[in-house]
Amino acid sequence: MIEVTFYDQVEDNLLRFAVIITKTNGKWVFCKHKERDTYEVPGGHREKGEDIFTTAKRELKEETGAVDFTIKPICVYSVKGKTRKNETIESETFGMLFVANIFSFEPIHSEIEKIIITDNLVDNWTYPLIQPKLLKEAENRGYL
Repeated sequence: MIEVTFYDQVEDNLLRFAVIITKTNGKWVFCKHKERDTYEVPGGHREKGEDIFTTAKRELKEETGAVDFTIKPICVYSVKGKTRKNETIESETFGMLFVANIFSFEPIHSEIEKIIITDNLVDNWTYPLIQPKLLKEAENRGYL
């Protein structure tokens, strides 16, 4: 069982991740990691000394090659439970959800094998019990 909860805000030091729901020219942007056969929205771990907005911008650039883009926060989310095979989170972990629109790209130099740009949401999510809920919350809050 997995629990995804949404908050307007939490203490900044609790935010460990940034996830960025991304579009370009009205189409979805998804990433495929080199070690997985699934797709995900751009995002990643916050680095030491980094504010969460900087994390979001860095991860968007690293994972999509975004050069020119707009990005804004939506809300805080938390996850508790089994996120992937053999990966269980016992305590609640927090991240900030963002939305971005990319206007130009450069080649990717990261752990991401490729990005896809599509009119439709993907079926084979890396985190199928989390990512669709994040998109639904963004939609419910008027960001999509």
